Amino acid sequence: MAILPTISTFFILLSAILVAIGWRLIVKGKETSHKKVMISAAISALIFFIIYASRTIFVGNTSFGGPDELKVFYTIFLVFHIILATTGAVFGIVTLVLAFKRRISVHRKVGPVTSIIWFFTAITGIMVYLLLYVLYDGGETTSLIKAILGT
Repeated sequence: MAILPTISTFFILLSAILVAIGWRLIVKGKETSHKKVMISAAISALIFFIIYASRTIFVGNTSFGGPDELKVFYTIFLVFHIILATTGAVFGIVTLVLAFKRRISVHRKVGPVTSIIWFFTAITGIMVYLLLYVLYDGGETTSLIKAILGT
């Protein structure tokens, strides 16, 4: 299952790229293309979440395996990323609902904020991936189910 973090990180990067393309399309007045690309971005983010949640539940989370003196900084960074990701997901859902309900004037105000939050979420998510799997060897992995059941 070592490939799952790479696959999920790919989908979060893809979602951010699609959001950037969608933003450019709406600036150019291409509403139909904008809608298609933004739905694709949302699907990409959803695929990321499904992979991430499944891996967390069944395989577990990988602890930071880098130097102990960096662990506190990594943890602070990870908490910042988690707050961004949660906020970005909520804003993303709200932004999509506004668009589908054709509340375009509010969607136009919330959309750019959502996009910026999502860009930072993707960047920090990629950095977490690099710190856990590329720059340092991953630490211990314990599944959520094992952690809850104590087995």
